[in-house]
Parts: sequence; structure tokens; C-alpha cells
Amino acid sequence: MGQTKNIFIILFLCGFLPFSVQAQDSLPLTQLLEQIENKFDVKFSYSVNDIQAVWVDKPHPSLTLVQIINELNEKTPLNFKFLNERYITVSILDKTISICGFVVAESDNQPLFGATLSILNTSIGTITDAQGKFKMDNLPINAMLSISYLGFTPQIFRAKDLRWTGIDCITVVMKEQNEALNQILISKFLTTGLQKSIDGSTVLNTEKFGILPGLTEPDILQSIQALPGVESVNESIANINVRGGTNDQNLILWDDIKMYHSGHFFGLISAYNPYLTNTVVVTKNGTSSEFSDGVSSTINMSTKNDINSKLSGGFGANLIHADAFLEVPISKKLAFHVSGRRSFTDVINSPTYDNYYKRSFQDSEISATSANFGENNQTSDFYFYDYTAKLLYDLNDNHKFRANLIGITNHLEYTEKYQANSEESSVKTSTLNQENIGFGANWDAVWNPKLSSNVSAFYSQYKVDAIDYKIETDQHLTQDNEVLETGLKFKTRYKFSKNINFLNGYQFSEIGVLNGTTVSAPSYVSIQKDVLLNHALFSEVEYKNKTTYLRLGVRGNYFQKFNKFIIEPRLNFRLKLIDNIALKLQGEFKNQSVNQNIDFEYNFLGIEKRRWILADNTIIPISESKQASFGFEYLKNNWTVDVEGFYKHVDGITTLNQGFYNNFQFINATGSYTAKGVEFLLNKTAHNYSTWLSYTYSTNTYDFPKFNPSEFPNNVDVRHSFSMALNLNVLDNLEISLGGIWRSGSPYTKPIEGNETVRDGSTTKVNYDSPNKENLDDFMRLDVSLNYDFNLAEGIQGMIRAGVLNTTNEENTINRYFKVNPDDSNTTVKIDHNSLNLTPNLSLRIKF
Repeated sequence: MGQTKNIFIILFLCGFLPFSVQAQDSLPLTQLLEQIENKFDVKFSYSVNDIQAVWVDKPHPSLTLVQIINELNEKTPLNFKFLNERYITVSILDKTISICGFVVAESDNQPLFGATLSILNTSIGTITDAQGKFKMDNLPINAMLSISYLGFTPQIFRAKDLRWTGIDCITVVMKEQNEALNQILISKFLTTGLQKSIDGSTVLNTEKFGILPGLTEPDILQSIQALPGVESVNESIANINVRGGTNDQNLILWDDIKMYHSGHFFGLISAYNPYLTNTVVVTKNGTSSEFSDGVSSTINMSTKNDINSKLSGGFGANLIHADAFLEVPISKKLAFHVSGRRSFTDVINSPTYDNYYKRSFQDSEISATSANFGENNQTSDFYFYDYTAKLLYDLNDNHKFRANLIGITNHLEYTEKYQANSEESSVKTSTLNQENIGFGANWDAVWNPKLSSNVSAFYSQYKVDAIDYKIETDQHLTQDNEVLETGLKFKTRYKFSKNINFLNGYQFSEIGVLNGTTVSAPSYVSIQKDVLLNHALFSEVEYKNKTTYLRLGVRGNYFQKFNKFIIEPRLNFRLKLIDNIALKLQGEFKNQSVNQNIDFEYNFLGIEKRRWILADNTIIPISESKQASFGFEYLKNNWTVDVEGFYKHVDGITTLNQGFYNNFQFINATGSYTAKGVEFLLNKTAHNYSTWLSYTYSTNTYDFPKFNPSEFPNNVDVRHSFSMALNLNVLDNLEISLGGIWRSGSPYTKPIEGNETVRDGSTTKVNYDSPNKENLDDFMRLDVSLNYDFNLAEGIQGMIRAGVLNTTNEENTINRYFKVNPDDSNTTVKIDHNSLNLTPNLSLRIKF
């Protein structure tokens, strides 16, 4: 009976180990400890009652002391911990443990600073320090730990596998993913999830994105405006200005699909749902030769690309829209990702919606009223939605297929009841539809450890349609703008050595653009169609070691229609002078064959004034840019100082795509602009806070040889731009972000005083003074956000975010122009476009 009782005790203490305690290779733990004490000259401290019934396997004679202790920790329900090099305590295993480790790269054994560690199904996590070290206390012994780093394959561990015994920490080796991004230089840049690559590009990891002032969502195109040199002079994400460029000069890619539409609510909300977007890479200069088109910047978005073993997803809503996303594993090799988002602005009007509506539709037909159109007789229904889908199939570890779909839609329907004298009222209904649909597919192949390839293809369709019914004249105005693009790209990467990589490839694109205008009375029809084919070869070599990064490339573009060949050299160089200081030099030539014209006369209900138009190499040339930048970085103790001077010259712009409100408004001419300046960033990050200050000084000047004067300030010539912010973790799950923006007012043109109008035949026009001679008042805004995380249940996380834009309710004028006074043709009326007033927002999200 006593023997049976002892057996049960042994089974219990040993965690139901196989009953082999009497085997020849097993021995009582007390006996083993005596042997270890004699062999290694150490002492164990323990209670006899804790270990007397424990048997263990005899360790191999070649094992070191640390290896033996680690094995005992792994195979017994006891905790062996070094007090110092000679004394070791033995105790019954607690329910919680401490873990410790170093995260290093497999390729060069260098520490990975800023690797993310998170306990699965909880909000608990940390990041590694500059030595790649992490340490966490009081973790459940059965916890599962995820370790991830951008560009490396994520790993899952049991917490007890990383248990800290008091002396040595475990080393975790991370393996680089194929097609990995360039090495991350700064892992927490401004806020969590925003990182700086060694090639100077900025990487936004939306899944780990922290918080920015005023935002309640990781809005992709809003978030990148935190970067120096990136801003929107009219507060619209559809008008992002990178180093003085116009919005259409930004190449926007979503899973290698070229997108022609970027914003919901006519530019106030990003059209890309961030919850299936994995990374966003923003490059201002020194772009890889793989990319062209977009002479100002490249914004490259990639969705999640891994097949997970468990179903996951999330849903949420704010005061404008609701959304949901799912990641559905069908098998170990097949998965399906889907997301959807729709506004409820056509059902519920929130304070946020009211402010967005007022901001979007000011000075348009929607906001105009007359004696025959009272406010009570005007109604509008506006909504937007977007959706994405992705099919993931892994043939094996070396061959992966992906297929993607994205759709973006804005819809506005505007109805007015018209009453003329005592006649029966009539109804006027106008509509505006704006959409971008894209399809894409790609195949990644790894042929051997040195050679990999990628083949991708896409189809993108952008379309905007408007029907404007004017009851007073019984006139129907129909307008269309459509872009169709198909593309094919093939590229190979060859790893010549540990430090040298080669990229080579070919790209083909066919772009077709349609612009149509139809008027019923008097009858008028105008339809223009253009098609352009482009063939491109690109090649580059990339070299990197501990102190030097060099990417040298060239791209050749052939435009079949014009028999024109354009060569584009690229340079990206970074040299680490000493441990904390590095110099950087970047340069590029780029081209762009599709631009947006701004049409004030035949616009879409006064709301959407932009039309995509294709270069014809005569009246509308291919835009070409030359850009160079030079600067230095200082990195130490999580301090970042980044100073960079830049020069950019863009040829082939036209007056039609600049949106002039002056005497040049209806004159078509070709010119250029030159932007040059200095960007400064000071950033300090820590585990529980991040703060930054940025300043940009720049000048931006037009040169149109046909005009007098030929040189004058650019419409987006903002001389001084200053921003600062503070993110603070008040608690482990409560974060606050406070920040402000100040910048110089943008230029505008005023009429000549005393001679404000001029007659041109039967038409009276505004008689403008020198172009862009005046400046609006300075722009100022203070924003605040709050983020609170919580656990609803095991595996289900919640998040509440609140944000307020323009908390001080500043009245900022973002654009100004003049019209002839309808009551006195000798005078003019000033028209101001204003920014958002104080605008609150609130979001709730659930993730599982």
C-alpha cells in the first residue's frame, strides 16, 4: 500500500512522466545533485521534501553545468536558479516565471534592436533594447510568446523555453524572409509601428501602429504626414505634398497594383483599410530602380502575406464608418483574407460627419443656395465603402502564389426642389460616383539560397462619373474621366555574397485615359481617348556591411508611341562614420506620363475638379524629375537627430495641372518648378514615451518662360513648417498623444487694387496682380488622442480610441481666390476655403 502511494506521488511531481524511474539510466534527483556538487564545485539549496520522490535521467557526461541546469528546468516540475556562480536554489515551480533572451539576425549575428515580443491572446509585450536583449517577469508558465521583426520570419515560443535561471539568457536567432525589406535602422520612429530603414525610407507597420495626435485609426495617408517634408497644404490626404510636389506626383501602390484614387470623403479619410495592410513604405528620394512613375514619392502598401493556422479578425466603428476583416485559414497551404468598410453617413449624421461635410462641400453646388432653392428643399445622400480580398496559396516553402482584389467607391446624390414663381415645383437630382477597382496576382519563387524571382501582373480601373441637371435651363451635363492600366513585371534577385545583392527586371504597362463631356442644351459632345505603352528594364546592385550601405541602379524607359527613351540613374548611399553618426547621400531621376488636370469650368459638381490626363509629348509632355539630397543622422540612447538638405527640379508640368487662381488659369503653358530646402528631426523614444520635433525650411519656385513674370512662388510654397508631439504611456494599456502643427500660409494672388476687374469682349474677369505675391495667414492646429486597450476574454482584445482635431478651434484659411461681384462688375468677392473646425471622433475595435 505504501509503495503504491509513493508511485502516485512520483507520477504527480514528475508531471506524469513515463514510469521508468527504476530504469538503468535514471537515478534519484538527490543523488544527481550530490554528483553535480562534487564535479562542478557548486552547492544546491533545497528542501528535502520537495525533491525526495523525484527521479531524473542521467545527464550526458559532456554537458556543462549550465546545460545540465537548463535540462533539469525543462524536464522536472522544479525551478533551478543561480544565485551566483556557485550557489543554486531548487524550489517547486511557481505559476509565474521570468524570461530573458537576446534576439539576433541569422545572417550576421547582429542584435536586432526593437524586435517585438508579445504574449499571445493578451496585450502584454515589450521590445528589445540596443543589444537585442529582452526581459519579462511574472509570466504564466504556460504562456505562448511571439517574437517578430520586420523583414524576418516570426517565431513562437513557450515562455518556459526562455525561462531565466539567473545567469544566462537564451539567444533567439531570427531568419530573414525572402524579399525582405532593407534592414531597419530605427525600430520606434516617432511612434510604435513607425520605423526607419537603412535606405532612408520610412516603414509603417499598421498592425503594431501606436498613436498619433488627433487620429483614432492608423489612417495610412494621414500618418505619413508626421514625416518631415510630407504635408498637405489644404488638409486633404488626396493632396499630399512631398517636398513641394503635387498630389498626383505620388506613386501609390497597393500589393503592386497602381492606384489612382486615394481618399474617401473627397480627401479627408484614407481610402485604404489599414487592418489588412501590413506595411507601408514611403520613399522620398533614392528610390529603387524597380519603381518609376510618381516624380515626388513612392507610397508602397503591402497586405499580410502569411498563412496563419488559426482564424483571426476584427471589427470596429467610429463616428463615420464601420469595418470588419477576417483572416481565414482553409488549410496549411491555403488561406483567404477579406475586409470591408462602409460609412453610415447616409443614415446617421454625427458631429464628425457634419464637420467633414462642411469642409468638403464648401464653395460647391452642394453648398450653394438661391431664391428658388431653399435649404429645406435641398437633400444629399453621401456614402463611401471599400473592400479587399486576398487569396494565399503556398505550393511549398519556396513557391508562393497570391491574388488580390481592391475596390474603393464614393457616391453622392444631391436633390433640390425648384420653385419658380407660383409654378409647380420641379425636382433636380445630380449624382457623382468615384471608384477605383484593382486586380493583381504574383508568384514568388526561391530557386536556391542565392536566386529568387517574382512575377506580378495587375489591372487598375479608375472612374468618376457626374450627372448635373440644371432645371433653370433644362440642361443635363454629363462628365466622365476613366483610367485603365494593365501592368506586368518580372524581377530576379541574386545574392552574390553575404553583402552583395543584384536586382534585375522588366516591366510593361499599358495606360488608357478617357475624358468625356456631354451637354444637352445646347448640344455638345467631347470625348478624348489616349493610350500609351511603356517598356522598362531596370537593374541595381546593393551592398551593405556594418558601416556602409550602397544601392546603385539604373532604369531605362521606352515609350512606344513617341519612340522616346528615358534613362533614370538612382543612388542611395549611407556611411557610418563612427558608432553614432552616419552620412547619407541620395539621388534619382524619374518620369511620369499621367497627371491630373484641374478643371474649374467643367468640374464634377464643384467638388471633384481633378481629371487624369495622359501625356501626348507635345502640349502635355512627360514630366521628368531630378532630385538630390545630403544629410547626416545621429543615433544614441534612443535619441535621433536627422538633418537633410534636398534639391528637386521637375520639368514638364503644365498650368492645367497646377490649379492656378490668377490670370494664368485658362492658359495652357509648359514649365517647371524647383524646390530646395532643409529638413530637421529630433526624436527621443523610450519604453513608455516618445517625443519629437520637426522643422522644414524650403523654397519652391515656378518657371514658365511664356509668362511675365516667368518665375514666381509655387502654389504649395510653404517656407516654414514646424510640428511637435508627445506620446505617453500613462499605464500599460493607456496611451495619450498630444501634438501641434504650425506652418507658413500658402501663396495666393489678389486683384489689382483700384482696378479689380477687366472686360474681355462680353465677359468681365478678375484683373489679378502679380502671381502668388501674397500669403495666407499662418496655419496652426493642436490635436490630441487617447488610446485604451483591454481584454474582453481569452483571445479577444478590445480598443477604445478618442481623438480631437483642432482642439483650440483655430480658424485656418487654406485657400483664397476671387470672383467678379455679381452685384457690381467693377469689384470682386473674396472666396475663402477654411480647414476643419474642432472635430472629435471616437472608435471602438474588437480583435480576435
